[in-house]
Amino acid sequence: MPRVSRYYDVLRGSDGQRHLEVDVAGFSLLHLPLLNKSTAFTSEERELLELDGLLPPHISTLPEQVERSYRQYRLCPNDLEKHIYLRNLQDRNEVNFYALFEQHIEELLPILYTPTVGEAVKNFSSIYRYPRGVTLSTGTLEKAERVFDNVPLEDVRMIVATDSSAILGIGDQGFGGMAISIGKLSIYTVAGGVGPDKTLPVELDVGTDRLELTQDPMYLGVPHARLTGAAYDDFLDKFVEAVSSRYPKAIIQWEDFARGTAFKVLERYRKVVPSFNDDIQGTGAMALAGLMNGCKLKGERLEDQTFVVVGAGAGGIGVTWAITKGLLKQGLTREEARARVLVVDRPGLLLENGNAEDHQCDYCQTQGRIQNWNTVNEIPSLLETIRESGATALLGLSGVGGLFSEPIVRALGANSERPILFPLSNPTSSTEVLPEDALRWTEGRAIIATGSPFADVLLGGKIYPIGQGNNAFVFPGLGFGAILARAREITDAMVLEAAYALSDCTPEFCFAEGRIYPPMRMLREISVTVASRVMAQALKDGVAAEYRLRGMNLVQLEEFARERFWYPQYLPFKRAGGN
Repeated sequence: MPRVSRYYDVLRGSDGQRHLEVDVAGFSLLHLPLLNKSTAFTSEERELLELDGLLPPHISTLPEQVERSYRQYRLCPNDLEKHIYLRNLQDRNEVNFYALFEQHIEELLPILYTPTVGEAVKNFSSIYRYPRGVTLSTGTLEKAERVFDNVPLEDVRMIVATDSSAILGIGDQGFGGMAISIGKLSIYTVAGGVGPDKTLPVELDVGTDRLELTQDPMYLGVPHARLTGAAYDDFLDKFVEAVSSRYPKAIIQWEDFARGTAFKVLERYRKVVPSFNDDIQGTGAMALAGLMNGCKLKGERLEDQTFVVVGAGAGGIGVTWAITKGLLKQGLTREEARARVLVVDRPGLLLENGNAEDHQCDYCQTQGRIQNWNTVNEIPSLLETIRESGATALLGLSGVGGLFSEPIVRALGANSERPILFPLSNPTSSTEVLPEDALRWTEGRAIIATGSPFADVLLGGKIYPIGQGNNAFVFPGLGFGAILARAREITDAMVLEAAYALSDCTPEFCFAEGRIYPPMRMLREISVTVASRVMAQALKDGVAAEYRLRGMNLVQLEEFARERFWYPQYLPFKRAGGN
């Protein structure tokens, strides 16, 4: 087994208990967030590690530290300041940070990730305080292997890498995208059980086309236009080669790549290095699970629905892919499935031999499908598509706030007694329709889930719960399961199995309350279930290199995952070479 870090290792004593064996002490130790216990160092550890006099005399417990941190957090005046405080805590003491995050996961998730992370991305150069992760830029590309050799972590298993070209619904954000990689990996740890010393955020700084960044003297990224074409491909090739050499067991999650690039990158590397794109596959799996639960809620089948997906970028096509796969699994032919999933982009409905890009072509409608439609122009609009197709489910991944107007929502409501409506775009300002408006325009009949968190709606004296369709229900368990299986590839079947696992483990009380996604407080339990199902699928697909999984049933796989799930706790310290 490789060491965890150049500074320390995690070992088991003769009594079977784990401890940290460290090569660093004193002031330096207090500035390593993976090792720093701060006021929780014991008297014995303070003497052993040369910490006497460097800390207050009171020895705190971890719960005391969490309470102190939470009180300080609550004093922050706004969400961005709360985000900054939490990131500073993570950079000082990771165990304290994750213990706080775990205890208040529903409250802190929207602060550390969407929607607040969007503001952190836009202001990243201004709020930058402490280095975290790896930045591979055009200036360091030729020494990429040395860049990764500089990382003191020796056994990284999960990398989130972004080129920041399409961050949430706010577009090209240059170096600021590092905040997305950091935030995503914090969720992998708190919700997916991946130890923080097994994670590495990566910013692929290939430049930016946003002039307000390149002309800003405070901007921290490389101040030139984005690489394109062969130069861009060469950049990613060198990155993948360096990662494969330094961390041969690592999985790469591609994050927030521009619409066309996202698909090309995924297809170029998915069989070279185990990798997946959460915007495409994670969003698709999350949406499919919600749609299956929506059908359960209204007593219908997936194949009874007609779906309109708005937005044909990575997320929209990912959702379309997942719905199509779900319909095929229900026994529909490819032609029948295509006819039930209609994709609308900026010009209107995607049509064959018309307005589609390469990654959209498999999901275009035939001219025969619309020949009897009553439309103003040759390309049907969104409203015309909903009305003429008889759509019963509408999913928004457009990034256009307020796109679903009253006529559009009312047209959907006219097609179904319980229409399904998912405005999934992030951040909150990009939400296609506010839940309160959608419920009012459908007389409270719509089944709604949003991408950003929204409070439940009080309408006509009745409370309507608003579920959150968050990828955090999928990617932590998918990644954790792939790590545990030592998957050589993350197959489509593994991604889809994550969707079915999420649907199957949504508690009955959620349906009784009218919810189609579980509460966020259940993320850790859900991730264990998803991970076990993903491992089982990896075994079926023949891509699992972990021999210990062979012959295990689902109960055993779940126990395997639970035993390896990381929890925030302090371990005893020993000096390297000492007793």
